Amino acid sequence: MKIIFMGTPDFAVPCLEALIDEKHEIVAVFTQPDKPKGRGKKIVTPPVKDVAIREGITVYQPSNLKADDTLETIRALKPDLIVVVAYGHILTKDILEVPPFGSINVHASLLPKYRGAAPINWVIINGESKTGVTTMYMDVGLDTGDMILKEETLIGADETAGELHNRLSGLGADLLTKTIDLIEVGGIEREPQNHEEATYAPIMGKELGRIDWSQDAKQIKNLIRGTIPWPGAYTTYENKVMKIFSSRIEETDINYTAGEIVEVTKDEIYVGTSKNLLVIQEIQFSGGKRMLVKDYLVGNNIEKGNKLGENKDC
Repeated sequence: MKIIFMGTPDFAVPCLEALIDEKHEIVAVFTQPDKPKGRGKKIVTPPVKDVAIREGITVYQPSNLKADDTLETIRALKPDLIVVVAYGHILTKDILEVPPFGSINVHASLLPKYRGAAPINWVIINGESKTGVTTMYMDVGLDTGDMILKEETLIGADETAGELHNRLSGLGADLLTKTIDLIEVGGIEREPQNHEEATYAPIMGKELGRIDWSQDAKQIKNLIRGTIPWPGAYTTYENKVMKIFSSRIEETDINYTAGEIVEVTKDEIYVGTSKNLLVIQEIQFSGGKRMLVKDYLVGNNIEKGNKLGENKDC
């Protein structure tokens, strides 16, 4: 089967590698353009491009898919199937209609829940206990097409978005190969989505990571887990930005002031919330290294009675 693969970030790499391992004919890879990254603005290539170049696959990097030459390029490649995994562009109706076997997508949620750009983060931020991967036929909507296969998995109580991302990328690769096997033998049963059950997982910005200490400890812990590795959950301490990477919940019946540091031990920082205490275990101040609290406290002080999050300008 002749396949055009469209994808960009690390999440898409296992899917592309699985297709290569299965000896499918990848006639081209479409990915996002190279972009400057970091303070030095060094030009960085998408991870999917790196794999394609390594395997000798032709790469296209259009800035958008609406240009006539892009459509003509895709038609000239005569794909049987288009596979899309975290590409970053919406396919036009004309492109979707090119391959005779359709265009399919690997999406990192149990559709119709968590359509959109950041499903892995939002399932954790929202405190879900399970998620998964769905393969579907693409249409002109945002993750609205008929579903093909699903793979469900439980979310660990302390699992971060980064850790879940890595697990789901592997599940997605396995599900993709099963899906293509079914397409080749004509064994697909399309399942329309119930749009009334749909939820949305919007793209995230840095401001999302700001901790609201008036929430309860569980909500804050979920935010911390759900924003690792990016954008990161943060607060302020004495006019300095403090990122939080690891925490636990200490149940208590006492009502503490939201954001108040109620105890500092040699290993942990106890902070009041609207319900229970959030116990901070790993932090990073602006310009500093990510450290366990016990290591940070060797040469620095965190004062009991101070309040986190008071400076909203940081």
